Amino acid sequence: MYYLNNFFFFSLLGYLLEISINIISNNKIESGFLNIPLTPIYGIGIVIIIIINKILDTNNIKKNLKIVLTFIINTIILTLIEYIGGITLEKIFHKSFWNYSSLPFHIGKYISVEISIIWGLSSLIYIYFIKKLSDKIIYLTPKWFSYILLIITIIDIIITQII
Repeated sequence: MYYLNNFFFFSLLGYLLEISINIISNNKIESGFLNIPLTPIYGIGIVIIIIINKILDTNNIKKNLKIVLTFIINTIILTLIEYIGGITLEKIFHKSFWNYSSLPFHIGKYISVEISIIWGLSSLIYIYFIKKLSDKIIYLTPKWFSYILLIITIIDIIITQII
């Protein structure tokens, strides 16, 4: 349940972040491809960050080296997820959900050096400052609630694919 609850919690936070950015920049309330208020790429990203952190913790790596490795590994993997996600969503929905072409250091429309650095820094902020607090929330989430969210999400994905 831990990974699933993190997925849902950070997908919701990602949705709220995207909505906020879109309201400020475009005066639009939109985020992602689902009807429910979740942006799954953030949930997938946080689960990856947690797994990478767990792997690095089990290898007795010195703290400074762990910080550097965490930044580099998460930057690369989260950038790959963003790239693959962008291409996949465009192929499925025939629409680009984000486009970094206007940024100075973009690589195509789905990734940019600036955003990749933000992903790496965000992973460090999460691990060293946010994780303990978010874990308290995650562990308070009842299993029945997680199962209901999972069922609703699966139904939404199916409906989104049909429509």
